[in-house]
Amino acid sequence: MAIDVEIRKQLGTFCLDVHLKSASRRIGILGASGCGKSLTLKSIAGIERPDEGYVNINDRILLDTRKKIDLKPQQRRVGYLFQNYALFPTMTVEENIAAGLTGKKAEKMEKVHRMMERFQIRGLEKHLPGQLSGGQQQRVALARILVYEPDVILLDEPFSALDAHLRDRMLRELLELLEDYEGTAILVSHSRDEIYSFSEEVLIMENGKGICMGKTKELFDNPQWEVAARLTGCKNIVKVCKENGRFIVPDWGIALEGKIPEQIKSIGIRAHDFIPVWDEVPDNAIPVEEWNRVDCPFERKYFIKAKAGEEDICWFVQRDLYDEIDEKGMPKALIVPEEKILVLGTIIMP
Repeated sequence: MAIDVEIRKQLGTFCLDVHLKSASRRIGILGASGCGKSLTLKSIAGIERPDEGYVNINDRILLDTRKKIDLKPQQRRVGYLFQNYALFPTMTVEENIAAGLTGKKAEKMEKVHRMMERFQIRGLEKHLPGQLSGGQQQRVALARILVYEPDVILLDEPFSALDAHLRDRMLRELLELLEDYEGTAILVSHSRDEIYSFSEEVLIMENGKGICMGKTKELFDNPQWEVAARLTGCKNIVKVCKENGRFIVPDWGIALEGKIPEQIKSIGIRAHDFIPVWDEVPDNAIPVEEWNRVDCPFERKYFIKAKAGEEDICWFVQRDLYDEIDEKGMPKALIVPEEKILVLGTIIMP
C-alpha cells in the first residue's frame, strides 16, 4: 500500500500546501491546532476539494485537478473516524454498522455480525450509542468503517477530548484493533506521545505547510528543523552565530566544540539531557545564575536563568538526582553534551 498526496487550498488568508508520500502502514501528522491537519484529511477523503493537487492511493487516483478527476467520497474507499465518532444517536449499534451497506439484508447482517465479533461487541447489537462507554463507541465507529473494507483509514484527533489516562488506554486499544488491518491508517494529532506510539512515519506541519517528514523514531531523535524540534518536545532552542571560525550561542554564553555543520541556524537540547556540575566548570557548560522550581509527581522542572542572555533554560530532573541536588544545592553549571546537541536548520523534505 502506498499513498501520494499533494494538496493546495486557499481559505481566506490561510494557505494549505502539503505533500505526503509514504509506503508505511501507520502514518502520523503532527502539528499545532489550526495548522491544517484536519483539512488535509478532509481533502484526502473528498469532504473538502483542494484548489489543485492530487490524491493517489495504491496507484488508484482519487483526485487529479489537472485531469479533472475527483471521485465522490463514497467512491474513494476511505474511512474517516471523526473526533466524536459521529455515530447516529437514534440508531442501534447494529444499525450504525450497517448504515450505508447495500445488498440483501441477510448479506448485510452477516457482514455486520462478523465485524461485531471481530471487535468484541457482540451482545450490544440493540444498544444505542448513548448507552456505550467511550471504548465501545470507538469500536463501533471502527467496525462501521472497516465493514466497507477501505484502503485508508483517517483518524482525526480521536482522543483530543479525553483525559490523559483514558487517552492512553484508548490509543492502546486502537492499536490492537488495527493490528489485522492491512491498509494505511493516518492519525493527525497535536500530541507527540500519540504520534510517537502510533506511527511508523510522521509528517510535521506548521501554518499549512509540510515542514519535514521521516521515520518517526529517527525524526524525534534528530528533528533537523526548529518546528520539528519544538513539536517533538524540545524545550531549549537557541540561535547560533559564527564568530572567528567558532560557533557561539549568545543566549547561553558558550562556544560550541566539535564538528559543527555550516548550515546550522540554531541548536536544541532536550530538557532531560543536561549534566549538572558543582565543581570546575568545563567547556560546553552553561553557568547558572538563578532558577525557579516546579515540583511534578515524577520529576522536578527547573527554569534556569543563564549568566548570559535572557532565555530561560528548562532542566527536567528525574528522581534519582533529587538527593544529590538536595545535598549539594543547585549546580554551578549545566553541561551541554556534544552528542545530545540537536543541530537545527536543514529541511528533510524537498
